[in-house]
Amino acid sequence: MTTKTIVITGASDGIGAAAARRLHHDGHRVVIVGRSPQKTDAVARELGADRFVADFTRLDEVRTLAAELDAACPRIDVLANNAGGVFGDRRKTADGFEQTFQINHLAPFLLTRLLLGKLIASDASVLQTSSVAARIAARRLDLDDLDHDRSYSPIRAYGAAKLENILFTRELHRRHHADGISAVAFHPGNVASSFGSGTTSRVMRFFTHNPLARMALITPEKGADQLVWLAAGSAGADWQPGLYYEKRKPAKRVNRQAYDAELATALWERSEQLLAR
Repeated sequence: MTTKTIVITGASDGIGAAAARRLHHDGHRVVIVGRSPQKTDAVARELGADRFVADFTRLDEVRTLAAELDAACPRIDVLANNAGGVFGDRRKTADGFEQTFQINHLAPFLLTRLLLGKLIASDASVLQTSSVAARIAARRLDLDDLDHDRSYSPIRAYGAAKLENILFTRELHRRHHADGISAVAFHPGNVASSFGSGTTSRVMRFFTHNPLARMALITPEKGADQLVWLAAGSAGADWQPGLYYEKRKPAKRVNRQAYDAELATALWERSEQLLAR
């Protein structure tokens, strides 16, 4: 087995932590990235792993994280953009963006862009934790209102962000697969974890707090299966780059917008514009 250096964001809890434990057990070098210093330190100490703390509601911390990872890792074989969240009340971050959009899309987009040189030099895989929630995104992603200033609901914002994850993956594949990047998005399953624990959305609180609803959810360990499989596997042999996976297979049901190449390109360009403002 080839030992890989695998950076996992959102690795202080849930499927990120579960995946880190599995990959560490299998002999890989895992780098833990989390928002909570206490939780991140606990997982890192358990595994004897390097750890970095960054709050994705602050893009300056994402930029610092990229510089720290670049300095600490001679190579990065896998970047797992796993951090995310769903929220209730509409809030703007310190950077002026709606928090669901920034945490789930703009921050991992920025992190990947800043690490692109190292990722290309490492022939890296970039994994994006998306969701079946992408199916419920609006009929047309509004690139002029990615912050949902005109129309906001927690579910709508989250669905749009998960669609953006898939579009980002497809455009990253188009732009940089020839350079050595293998990009893929996946749905981990409906996981019983602390994900969404801070939401005030009635719908999300039903799934995250209702004991009967939680019985239908899978454990973080099972939810980590695809992340572990993709990270440890070989692009082109075990899985095909540029696609969106569910249950270790290319998804059959996907929001039609996910296949819109022009939209994927436009989202990339719009994201760059927002980061440059």
